[in-house]
Amino acid sequence: MLTLRDWRESDIPAIVEACQDPEIPRWTTVPSPYTEEHAREFVTRGIPGRQYQRQLAIVDAHSDELLGSIGLFSVEEGVAEVGYWVAAPARGRGVAVRAVRLLAAWGFEARQLPRIQLHTLPGNRASERVAEKAGFTREGVLRSYTEIKGRRTDITMFSLLPGELWCPES
Repeated sequence: MLTLRDWRESDIPAIVEACQDPEIPRWTTVPSPYTEEHAREFVTRGIPGRQYQRQLAIVDAHSDELLGSIGLFSVEEGVAEVGYWVAAPARGRGVAVRAVRLLAAWGFEARQLPRIQLHTLPGNRASERVAEKAGFTREGVLRSYTEIKGRRTDITMFSLLPGELWCPES
């Protein structure tokens, strides 16, 4: 069981520890090396340049252990994008899929969004599986779509529309 909740200053040490895993900066915009100052900035202000609708910690519902991070940010009017990372010890347990479904359900219900999108970097098969298991449709590869860490890169775009979200009982 997991819960999505607001970030707390007390989460900073766990964020720093999780972001030492080289897989997180490999597939995200998380800087490497990752410092306490990065975590403090993230908890208090989010990621620069993103207008968040929600930015939340993914935690174990019983222990409050940090499992990951998830955010929903505005891309343009009526379109939001979900981004996430999962700490290494929590991977392979369906954490990302459940968190994406929960946040997408909130976006459709509370924000009345007509589209939520998710993109992955080339080769990130684990995130592609998360998107697919959460019910997103693969739309295709957008070539040289964005700049990440000073380099232009392709992305694979996925989308989810209202009515397509399937949330099994858990």
